[in-house]
Order: sequence, then C-alpha cells, then structure tokens
Amino acid sequence: MISPIKLAPVFKEIIWGGNRLKNEYNKQSELENIAESWELTVRDDGMNKIVGGEFDGYTLAEYIEKNGYEVVSNKKLDRFPLLIKFIDAEDNLSVQVHPDDEYGLKNANSLGKTEMWYIIDAKPGSKLVYGLKEGVTNEMFAQAINDGKVEEMLNYVPVKKGDVFFIPSGLVHAIGAGILLAEIQQNSNITYRVYDYNRVGKDGKPRELHINDALNVIVNRNEQEIDAIRYSNDEKLVDSNLANCQYFKVDRYKTSSAMFLVASKESFNSVLCLEGEGTIFCDNKEYALNKGDSYFIPAGMGGYVIRGNVEVIVSKIN
Repeated sequence: MISPIKLAPVFKEIIWGGNRLKNEYNKQSELENIAESWELTVRDDGMNKIVGGEFDGYTLAEYIEKNGYEVVSNKKLDRFPLLIKFIDAEDNLSVQVHPDDEYGLKNANSLGKTEMWYIIDAKPGSKLVYGLKEGVTNEMFAQAINDGKVEEMLNYVPVKKGDVFFIPSGLVHAIGAGILLAEIQQNSNITYRVYDYNRVGKDGKPRELHINDALNVIVNRNEQEIDAIRYSNDEKLVDSNLANCQYFKVDRYKTSSAMFLVASKESFNSVLCLEGEGTIFCDNKEYALNKGDSYFIPAGMGGYVIRGNVEVIVSKIN
C-alpha cells in the first residue's frame, strides 16, 4: 500500500543566506546559515531521507528503487524531474542565468533549468532582478560587463508577499536581500553567474563567474513571452494555478477546513506546507502536516484530503 512520504530537507549554507528557516520553520542545523533547504531532491549533491513510517531512514532514491519508478510517474523519464527548495536571502544573490536543455546537455551533461518563485515573505523595499531592461541586447550587456556597469542594465522589480515570478531558461535573474521564497524548478543545478557584487567567498577569493556561457544562453523575453511559456501546457483556468509549463504544474491552496486532491498515475504530488498546521488523510490514516513540512505523494496513490488551517504548494510534472 503506497502512502504519503514525509521528507527530511537537505540544507545548503551559502554566503548570502540567513536564519529565517531556523527561526520560523523549525529547520534544525548546525550550519551558520540555511540559505537553501532542499525539500524535494534526488541528486548526488543533495538527497532527501524519509522520516517515519515503513521506510524511515531510506533515501528517496532507495524508496523509488524499491517500489518501482511508477511511484514517480508512468511516463518514461531518464532522471528525477524536479527540485523544490525554500530559499532565504539575507543578502543579494548573484546575477545569473540558466541554459535550456539543449545547451545544458551539450555543454555540461545536465538538463537546463526553468524555474518559478513563490514569494513567501519580503521585507519592505525588497526587490529582485527579473531580466534585462527593455531594449538591452546581449552585445550591450557584454559591453556593460567589461565596463563594470552590469547593474545599469538590469530590470529591478519590487517584491511583496504572494508574488509569483516565472523564470524560463535564458532569463537573467537574481533574488534580492530580504526575500523568503519557495522555488520549483527542473532537477538541475547548472548556473552561469555573470555578476556577484565583487564579493569573495569563505576562501577570500572572488566567486567564479561564467561570462561566456552566460552570454551564449541569455534571452531577454518580455512579460507576454514569459507568460506564454509559463502556461504553455494549458491556459490558466483557476486562481490556484501558479504555473503550467512543459516541466511542471504548480498550485497554491489555502484552506481552513479540508480539500480533496489526487495523485494520478501520471505524476507524484509534492506537498510543501507554507503556513499553518493540519493533516494529510488517506486510507483512514492521518499524517501530521505543519509549517515547513514536505511530503512526497506517490503517483497512483489516488485521492487524499488535506485538513486543517494550512497553506500549501502542490507541484507535479506535466
């Protein structure tokens, strides 16, 4: 009998990270900061372990191997498809860009990276980089890099709680200081850093930049073009739907009572709890669901009910 699987996060300490995930989401770590908490990950550089139940202590990869890939999807996939994180930006992240699948596979043996952000909270005055300014070409941006004038070319956007930003491959972007968000992305960790505010890492050396690769993949899309990719799998039909692209479908739900969801054979569900407390109910069993929790709902499990006073993000593949 397949059932909901609670996942233990994987923590990443990075120079721009803060402590909100420790203080507000009960994430326990001896790291100096938790910049990223990987809530759904099957990767060599980050692997969830299962908490509780029959498979307590198994890695998610071991669970999938034991139960068959059908718990992920009945579709033929050559790797686990998604990576889902909490990100706490105490300071600005580097200005960066991700390649598409074709470039990533050819040059780094990795899928590209299309992602989206749901803003959980943002301090007053917070902003992020969302593309280049209108009319800026790759040639103009390359010259700005050489001249040390990158920031003059960037499109800065003010941020508030509840905002959603869809970032297709090729779009220059950066999370700004004071932002806490949930990130849903392709299962890829390939990043081309183009500007890092002249910071140095713990080793006292400037962090590596990847200018040539970045300039090869930058595509400066407008809002209409981004939305077309964001809903390329199907148009937005309900307010809960945050994205429905070729890689993932993401919905945000908020309830003070109960809601019914389904994990079909086509895709697992990832349930990420942003606020509140409640339970996941299926097969006459209840599984505690609290702020910060992450559950893997196996594909084909069928219907389940989320009860309580909770806000969740539910992600699946298309």
